Amino acid sequence: MNIIDVSIILIYIVLSVGIGIWISRKASKGLDDYFLGGKSIKWYFLGLSNGSGMFDVSGTSWMIGVLFLYGVKSFMFMWLWPIWNQIFVMMFLAVWIRRSKVMTGSEWILTRFGSDKAGKASHIIVAIFAIISTIGFIAYFFVGIGKFVTIILPWDLTVHMNGGVFLTSEQAYALLIIFLTTIYTVKGGMFSVVATEVVQYVIMIIAGVLIAGYAFINYTDIQINSVITPEWKNVFFGWEFETQWGDKFETFNKLIDTEGYKMFGAFIGMTLFKGFFASVAGPTPSYDLQRVLSTKSVKEAAYMSGFTNLILFIPRYLLITGIVVIALVNLAPELNANANLTGADLELLMPKVVNLYIPVGIKGILLAGLLAAFMSGFSAFVNAGPAYIVNDIYKKYFKPVASNKHYIKVSQISSFLVVGLGVFMGFFADSINSLTLWITSALYGGYVAANFLKWIWWRFNGWGYFWGMVGGLIAASLQFVLDQNKGNLTAGTFLHDLSQVPSIYLFPLIFGMSILGCLLGTYLSKPTDMEVLKSFYSNVRPWGFWTPVYKQLKAEDQSFQKNNDFYLDMMNCVIGIIWQSSMILLPIYFIIRDYPKAAVALVVFLVTTTVLKFTWLDRVRKIEE
Repeated sequence: MNIIDVSIILIYIVLSVGIGIWISRKASKGLDDYFLGGKSIKWYFLGLSNGSGMFDVSGTSWMIGVLFLYGVKSFMFMWLWPIWNQIFVMMFLAVWIRRSKVMTGSEWILTRFGSDKAGKASHIIVAIFAIISTIGFIAYFFVGIGKFVTIILPWDLTVHMNGGVFLTSEQAYALLIIFLTTIYTVKGGMFSVVATEVVQYVIMIIAGVLIAGYAFINYTDIQINSVITPEWKNVFFGWEFETQWGDKFETFNKLIDTEGYKMFGAFIGMTLFKGFFASVAGPTPSYDLQRVLSTKSVKEAAYMSGFTNLILFIPRYLLITGIVVIALVNLAPELNANANLTGADLELLMPKVVNLYIPVGIKGILLAGLLAAFMSGFSAFVNAGPAYIVNDIYKKYFKPVASNKHYIKVSQISSFLVVGLGVFMGFFADSINSLTLWITSALYGGYVAANFLKWIWWRFNGWGYFWGMVGGLIAASLQFVLDQNKGNLTAGTFLHDLSQVPSIYLFPLIFGMSILGCLLGTYLSKPTDMEVLKSFYSNVRPWGFWTPVYKQLKAEDQSFQKNNDFYLDMMNCVIGIIWQSSMILLPIYFIIRDYPKAAVALVVFLVTTTVLKFTWLDRVRKIEE
């Protein structure tokens, strides 16, 4: 790299770490300050921080690969997460969650199920899930940043020991960057995380605009259209994937046929099925939930969630599409010549493009932006995960009375422990894609059923929640072990055939096991205490099947009204998903020069924004605290 690019990256690293450490003094007052910023941070800063945390480098590498291969329809692969979880949070869940006034997701569970044995069991299992998912995401970040940085930086950091390789260069780079990020995150808690993530978001915006501008100016529509086909640009689809690529790029068509998504209609149907339940279940107990709980008020929680959607997708897809356009023109012929091309090879498109085709200056800013994307996502999880160890396990069951200084010290030790376990898991993951599919399809599959039922069904109790989560986590863990060992299984056996099934198609199996645990746990134990249910229902006001609780509250207070907004909330969610999709499609179509479709995406964005102003924003403004 040119000295200019190196200097930009070093300045960014010093700036981020310096800001994080400088502001860390604010985190010393107590756990509420350390994990939630004392609920004093402005909602728009939390929104920028939340969006920055979602702009991670591993996910960006994966999305570049799927956009390159599958074309415009690939934005639906994002539904694996599902990204419109954010829409459901924006429309009604942020309000429901923030009314609890607690510190963590598992602490929130106690407001739903009470503090008896059943409530404590549900509380412990969601804390365990939060810790496991945090470790999984750290492993995901570890794999992604190692792959990316190794191709970009010229130095070989391979560590040899006893005649063999102790650390690969990928692992050494990942460890170095993770160490730097962990230092300021652990030191400053939520204040440091939000402050650095706002700076990182600005850098990512600049990087996205510069790359999109460079691709737009330097590559013509003739060059782009000589590679891609009209079907590549088509957002609509049938039951099966049509031929995405022309005869000249037959290798890409063959790769699509082997990746398990040829039956695209079935794939989308499964993501819709999973997506609805996962979205109503609400955010997993991680950094997204922490941002909601960190807001000053219920109203600001809704504002923050809406703002996160607004600021995330357009700049992210400017960056993604800019890199894909450069890769299409320059790298497609080379990749097409590789008869053994795999999806893992496409994960390396981003570092290859940056290394070979980005000019001096822009390369440094882009690398700083991508490093910012990694550091912001990583620091968000490192801040969120230990909150469950300290607040929900250590403080509650081991040392309920101690000084704030003691709890913050335990929080810092817990952060290093979680990072260490995540890095250890990352050593055994074979690709970003394998971790992505495990987290989105398997691990979250175990979370969905219990957390969907907790909102909508009064009879669902703490033991139902506990066994539903246990059943899902066991199924998810077995799926991960099977996936990681599929190369060692004998062809033709049941386990081998099962290991070849894409993770998204195993979601109903994991979901079914979790539902079974929910129902057995619920009906084989007594209902949650009615006073707990009345307190929860009157405070949170969810819609769903709450008639017995509603009748008791109505008998006590004739003015009590139940939530009748189900249909309006669902309508807003549908409009919100279209709104969100338009923000993804607009930069893609603009950068690939398909102006008619870009204009349609812009009109859809403006119309849905206007509708949501009346159906959502005006309602939020009327919320009484």
